[in-house]
Amino acid sequence: MAAATVPVTENATPDPGASREWLAPFEVNIRLTLGVHRRGPGDPAYRVDGAGAIWRTMLTPEGPGTLRVTSRRPDGPGTLVTGQAWGPGAGWLLDRLPAQVGAHDDPSGFTPRHPVLADLVLRYPGLRIGRTERVFEALVPAVLEQKVVGQEAHRAWRILLRKFGEPAPGPAPAGMRVVPPPRAWARIPSWDWHRAGVEGVRARTIINAAHVASRLEEVLDPAEADARLRSLPGIGVWTSAEIRQRAAGDADAVSVGDYHLPRAVGWTLERRITDDAGMLELLVPYAGHRYRVTRLIELGGSEPPRRGPHLPVRDYRAF
Repeated sequence: MAAATVPVTENATPDPGASREWLAPFEVNIRLTLGVHRRGPGDPAYRVDGAGAIWRTMLTPEGPGTLRVTSRRPDGPGTLVTGQAWGPGAGWLLDRLPAQVGAHDDPSGFTPRHPVLADLVLRYPGLRIGRTERVFEALVPAVLEQKVVGQEAHRAWRILLRKFGEPAPGPAPAGMRVVPPPRAWARIPSWDWHRAGVEGVRARTIINAAHVASRLEEVLDPAEADARLRSLPGIGVWTSAEIRQRAAGDADAVSVGDYHLPRAVGWTLERRITDDAGMLELLVPYAGHRYRVTRLIELGGSEPPRRGPHLPVRDYRAF
């Protein structure tokens, strides 16, 4: 679902912040590429303004930062990506701007063998697999999304960021917050987890990960990151894949165990309902690019007609 737009912040003396331009030698659609970091409508860490710019907040090793990203087609090939950044983490964010929009992504070995995939590639040009290099920051929302519908997880994310995150540096859209540091997540009391609708299992998983967050940030190699992540209690195949897709730019990370994905892959590629095993079988020809395929299918694929009820949106706060 497309991100809702918000008004551009008005300021009599706007702070331009630090800035950087990078000429990407490929076509990149920043809304498609960065949109995977948006956690539902009203995400306090992600906004799209009225001018179409992407605003993101991150907690970098240098401190909190706000990043505004725009792009345009230059006279020649490629895409000119412009970043403006504010806060102590501004320099770190601008240094890694190319990585966030896919500089390390290599789609050269990807051949869309299925005609539907070939059509999706044409429909969504400029989709790149970027990486943030912030593992714990991708871990928290992934854990919140375990075994619940998206609305529940996104509600919890909003509540926790609004209460424990600090205001975004610079002239960010109103209400934007920076993800709290690991030590803050480790200290959230049980009643605040409950008020956010997060039961004990997911809360403990985040708290345990917060205690070893510095070790998690040490590894960006997808295989090593997977092993380290899955050594933590509460982090399984699905959660590890969701984290690596965003933090490490792992174009092959498949979200095995997802409620909707196998059905979407099976129906898009073969007009049949599949389970995880069937999905993995269909993705064999795309080894190395399986996440790229599932991302395209999530953007524009299809699902079988629904015959049963939708999963209910629970409110754990009332339990």
